[in-house]
Amino acid sequence: MSEVAGAKDRGYRLAGRTPGRTPGRTTGRTTGRTTGRTGGPTGGSIAGHAAGRTRARGVEPVVRILVAVALAVDAYVHVTLAGAMQLAAPEGIGGAALFRIQGGAAAVAALLVLVAGSRLAYAVAALVALSALGPVLLYSFVNVPAVGPIPSMYDPTWYPLKVLSVLAAAVGVLLGLLGFAVAGRRAASERV
Repeated sequence: MSEVAGAKDRGYRLAGRTPGRTPGRTTGRTTGRTTGRTGGPTGGSIAGHAAGRTRARGVEPVVRILVAVALAVDAYVHVTLAGAMQLAAPEGIGGAALFRIQGGAAAVAALLVLVAGSRLAYAVAALVALSALGPVLLYSFVNVPAVGPIPSMYDPTWYPLKVLSVLAAAVGVLLGLLGFAVAGRRAASERV
């Protein structure tokens, strides 16, 4: 063995690595998971769990607040536009009632996310935001006729409050799904 090879081998042994193996590229023999720099599986190490728990704790409050803000904006827009939407169908349920219901649902979902921050709360928030996003996009591009007491609310114009509502609902859906995933990781790391 040459001097250089011997020094390299000693350096690997001092660092706790095996010569000829690339750190972070090998798999553990019993778990099949990727190993870290020290040769132990990162997914099962105590340090790996602590790092994941720290990231989940750091990201989750930010996601929680952003989801609540997106839903609050959506609630504000729906309640603000409710009066004008009654003109869509004065008889039947009417657009105003639908908009007020959507605004109330968004406000309740925002409070639920702020208070609970659970996977269920994030799932409800994502569904409520999706229930706002879907119809506004549908009624912007398709002239859906009245279905029973639900009025035809076709509105192809894009005005600032409508754009704000679409953006808030889209952000609410995406961040609600992200919060659902992060809350799941947080719950899993707390069980360990």
